[in-house]
Amino acid sequence: MNRVSTNMPVNDMLYYLNKEEGKLYNIDKNIATKSKINRLRDDPVAASHAVRYDSYLARLNRFEENTQYAMNHLNHTHDLLTSTVDIMQRVRQLAVESANGIYSPDDLRIMAMEMNELLKELVATSNIVGPDTKQVFAGDKIFTEPFRIVEGRVDGGDETLITRVEYRGTGANRRIEIGDNMFLEMDIGGDEVFWAERMKIFSSVDATDYRVTEPGAFFIDGVEIQVSAGDTLPAIVAKINDSAAPVKAYIDITTRGLVIEGTTAHLIRAEDKVGGATVLRDLGIINGNMINNAPNWADSARVSGGSLFDMVIRLRDAMLRGDQDFIGSQGIGGIDLALSNVLYRQADISARKERAEFAMLRTNRQILNVTEMLQREIGLDFSTAAMELKMATNAHQAILQTAARTLPASLLNFLR
Repeated sequence: MNRVSTNMPVNDMLYYLNKEEGKLYNIDKNIATKSKINRLRDDPVAASHAVRYDSYLARLNRFEENTQYAMNHLNHTHDLLTSTVDIMQRVRQLAVESANGIYSPDDLRIMAMEMNELLKELVATSNIVGPDTKQVFAGDKIFTEPFRIVEGRVDGGDETLITRVEYRGTGANRRIEIGDNMFLEMDIGGDEVFWAERMKIFSSVDATDYRVTEPGAFFIDGVEIQVSAGDTLPAIVAKINDSAAPVKAYIDITTRGLVIEGTTAHLIRAEDKVGGATVLRDLGIINGNMINNAPNWADSARVSGGSLFDMVIRLRDAMLRGDQDFIGSQGIGGIDLALSNVLYRQADISARKERAEFAMLRTNRQILNVTEMLQREIGLDFSTAAMELKMATNAHQAILQTAARTLPASLLNFLR
């Protein structure tokens, strides 16, 4: 026989009442959070899947933000290159008009003044700051004005004019991740965009008997090239040509010295690695390593290949001199080279933009798919939850009504 004490009905009623209230609390919490998993023990397997999906979704959202930033940056860069092309088209138009022989020297000087203003606008465009407050064409030195103007007196000019434009930026190596192990090059350096001719550096040092005395390395356009003790000039040439640097090297048959030539129109940057062999200095290519990216070519080396600004300056000076022969030949030829290079770089930016757009579409699809997978694991079926809430509420009310009828009266019932 089971003995029933006075407190057992009360304790049982409180137990089942607390149980129903706990069920109501869990259903309310699920509806409030829109999730059927609020604790790992609710569904351990689904919770483990949800953690992985949520982590991957966070990465996808980061890639989406990166891609959008890259697209905005590339759009801005493309617009600047379009402005540069427009200016260069006007420069070429002036060059063609001034070369046809119908203008007087005074007319050519007036054209030269317009050419000088167009040159200033080209420099202003190359030094523009993007919406993210960073220099667009400075390469990795994003807070340094990439081009510096040098002014002076020019024959035929009545005022101080631009005589040289120097590049103070660096190579463009900034990349952004737009997917797992997928990167997009963000920038394009001013030493690439605003160049006209392929550079050539001719050393006058006879290196027939040259040998590297100690191991070391040197850099060409930011690419490190290792050398070993005993390397000869042909070995060094081979290592340069096998590297990723956008140059080719060969030996001058006359001077027996090293020649470095760019494979595209850009400013070649060369330095010896600090510590170890001083190959480029020994071979007569550079005087020393660059300081603030100033030109560091050896005094005895011959350097050819000018920038877009050099071409415009040469054309302006020819107008001031009234040299129509130069304008119609080398002048227009230099402008055509510069314009062709800008258009080539603009096409490169367009290609990067297109890749960024496809990456954005791919990421958006992945976000939708992963979000759907995550919702399948943790998403709450509101119709089912509403039905469960109604049933739990009814059960809770039934327990309360039953308790009111069956629990014995206490002294509190008689206190009025």
